[in-house]
Amino acid sequence: MSISEPQHQQLGALYSDHHGWLKGWLRGKLGCAADAADLAQDTFLRLLNREQGASPAPGLREPRAYLTRIAQGLVIDHWRRRDVERAFLDALAALPEAEAPSPETRLLIIETLVRIDAALNALKPRARQAFLLAQLDGLSGPAIAAQLGVSLATVERDLNAAWQQCYRVYFL
Repeated sequence: MSISEPQHQQLGALYSDHHGWLKGWLRGKLGCAADAADLAQDTFLRLLNREQGASPAPGLREPRAYLTRIAQGLVIDHWRRRDVERAFLDALAALPEAEAPSPETRLLIIETLVRIDAALNALKPRARQAFLLAQLDGLSGPAIAAQLGVSLATVERDLNAAWQQCYRVYFL
């Protein structure tokens, strides 16, 4: 997608006027200058890649609020990724060194886990809980229905929704 010259100028002005401030704000949230710089860039990249236009509407009244909203989502994603990565690396530490995956495989696994985590997080809480009970605890549909206090048909719908989310992670 290409952007028009006025959109390019508007985004450039937004960047030059607020990038330093945003980076400082992110540094306060993250406690790391490098991560703050990365997420500040990602914020403007997200603006550039928006489907409905490359920059905010002309005459944006609160550009810092606009940028903060985007950056907050990226901070949440950043912390989630860190949590998933930490949990995976903790699990790897329990394996014998000979069974540990290569660094490339580790990265692929972490990326997949992050995508699955995001997909499951998009589910309704009951559907996510039903899926985790089935996959992690090995419970049957009737056992999940009893534990959650819902019908078996509801559990089946919830599990179907969860599997559809997982399918999207791998095939779409």
